[in-house]
Amino acid sequence: MRIPCILLAAGASRRLGEPKQLIRFQGETLLERSIRLALEAGCARVMVVLGGHAGQILAEVGDRLAGNSEVEILIHPEWEQGMASSIHAGVRHCQQNGWNSGVMLMVCDQPHLTAAHLRSLLEAFAFHAAERTIASQYGGILGVPAVFPQSEIGHLLELSGDQGARRLLQTIASPVPIACDAGALDVDEPQDRMRLLAEP
Repeated sequence: MRIPCILLAAGASRRLGEPKQLIRFQGETLLERSIRLALEAGCARVMVVLGGHAGQILAEVGDRLAGNSEVEILIHPEWEQGMASSIHAGVRHCQQNGWNSGVMLMVCDQPHLTAAHLRSLLEAFAFHAAERTIASQYGGILGVPAVFPQSEIGHLLELSGDQGARRLLQTIASPVPIACDAGALDVDEPQDRMRLLAEP
């Protein structure tokens, strides 16, 4: 079973002071890296939700993304309402285009993620007949990337403000955890960027 990935990349990166989507790591932007990993893992399509800095992001990477038929760019005009509104935009777009078996939610600022981990989420989802939520586990919590079955899509649409998938994962009965130490690093602050760029 192949499902789409909603890549949440609409934030303004205010704490970082520059668009995190365009930070380069190991020769590619974090946005392009996230897209590549999702497709390598086996996602059927990547829906990229952009908002803050959308013009700047598209000016730098838009031409490269336009050549990939498996990538779709969604400009979300209400992105400032919070992460939940970006989730809603991605989910509704999937629904309108007939993607009804489930969805992977992912963000673009976890640079240590691997295609192997994303693939393990999708394999666990298939093993459980697309009926269980599969979540990454790091730092003692469940978070994204995560795969949600059709039965949880309505709950994603009930999130509000700055609530993200992690909020929903706290309430879902018996989610399946997949260990992911790499998920613990996200690039939110200038020191996170410095630490990342200092890596060999």
